Amino acid sequence: MDNFSLKDKVILVTGGTGILGDAFVKGIAAAGGTVGILGRNEKIARERAAAVNAGGGKAIALVTDVMKEADLIAARDKVIDTYGRIDGLVNGAGGNMPGGVIQPDQDIFTMSMDGMRQVMDLNLWGTLIPTQVFGEVMAKGGKGSIVNISSMASQQAITKVLGYSMAKAAVDSYTKWFAVEAANRYGDTIRMNAIAPGFFLTEQNRTLLTQPDGSYTERGNLVVKNTPFKRFGHADELIGALVWLLSDASAFVTGTVINVDGGFSVFSGV
Repeated sequence: MDNFSLKDKVILVTGGTGILGDAFVKGIAAAGGTVGILGRNEKIARERAAAVNAGGGKAIALVTDVMKEADLIAARDKVIDTYGRIDGLVNGAGGNMPGGVIQPDQDIFTMSMDGMRQVMDLNLWGTLIPTQVFGEVMAKGGKGSIVNISSMASQQAITKVLGYSMAKAAVDSYTKWFAVEAANRYGDTIRMNAIAPGFFLTEQNRTLLTQPDGSYTERGNLVVKNTPFKRFGHADELIGALVWLLSDASAFVTGTVINVDGGFSVFSGV
């Protein structure tokens, strides 16, 4: 169905140089979309853009720090100059940080407030600031879909990762709030939804979940035990939900969090 195509749509992906970002970029390009790859790693951004272009797609590397509004404005201007439009935004930048983690042997009353703030900033403001810069173009210049990245940590208490959990819970709240406020002001012109991945192996969590030989850590075993599919997700398994939310096939969907988690969020453990 053509509704699921991203042909002629220009989609920006923050965190486009990460592991999940790689899947997002490839999935959007495969669906016919033009991809703006935003990330701090210039080498990876350029390599990924070159790979998409060599495969017959369209992509542009945009070296950008999502916490720097000037970077985002420069990226926006470059995209408008090059393609003349922005039709979608994937707020993929984020992740956990050591300062936002509370280990079992640490005192919960002496946690690092600065560490918590740092991980909150990246995940929450790293979603809001790009939305402010790119969302305005979509709202006032045509139609657009924004997809945020949530987490299982926003829905249930997951030990250790307090900062990340609070940040992603805030992202969920923002997703609902923005969807309503944007609809009140712009009708169905601009939509916002979120994807909540279950447990996928990334560079940030690999050492938490797996041993150097690939076997699971204690935490990794607990995750798999509580995932009905009894495995971690593969990054490309996020693509279907992402493309659907960015495409016209989900034109009446806004303010929703889609779980892509192998059943983790609905399993009681019993």
